[in-house]
Amino acid sequence: MLDHIEQSNTAGNDFGKLLLRLTIGVLLLFHGYAKLNGDLGWLENMLAGYNLPPQLAYGVYAGEILAPIMIILGAFCRLGGLMVVVNMGFALFLAHQSELMLFDDQGGYALEVQAFYLFTALSVLFLGSGRYAVRPD
Repeated sequence: MLDHIEQSNTAGNDFGKLLLRLTIGVLLLFHGYAKLNGDLGWLENMLAGYNLPPQLAYGVYAGEILAPIMIILGAFCRLGGLMVVVNMGFALFLAHQSELMLFDDQGGYALEVQAFYLFTALSVLFLGSGRYAVRPD
């Protein structure tokens, strides 16, 4: 009987990992798609303000297009999670430093969307893809 419960837990854990992967992957991919259709000049200018090479702006495509696809498919999922963590680290450092300790008008954390992406990506990094993946890890 315990074997059945253990197998059931494994299936539930794998399904939970799939839901986590699809949630972060699909939602973050919308951000990447929007950036594909726009100009990255604003990001290049922000990088220049920190004396960083403007070419780093193209890393946003790795963090918001390539990584979410890897996470959704479950192919090199942990690497995709790491890429999103790095991407969110840059976003917090470059664009949101002044908001780290702020709340919005409804009492929520001002950076809850950024925190969501950062911590779900960390979860993917530590949990891996699970069984329901193109390339389970």
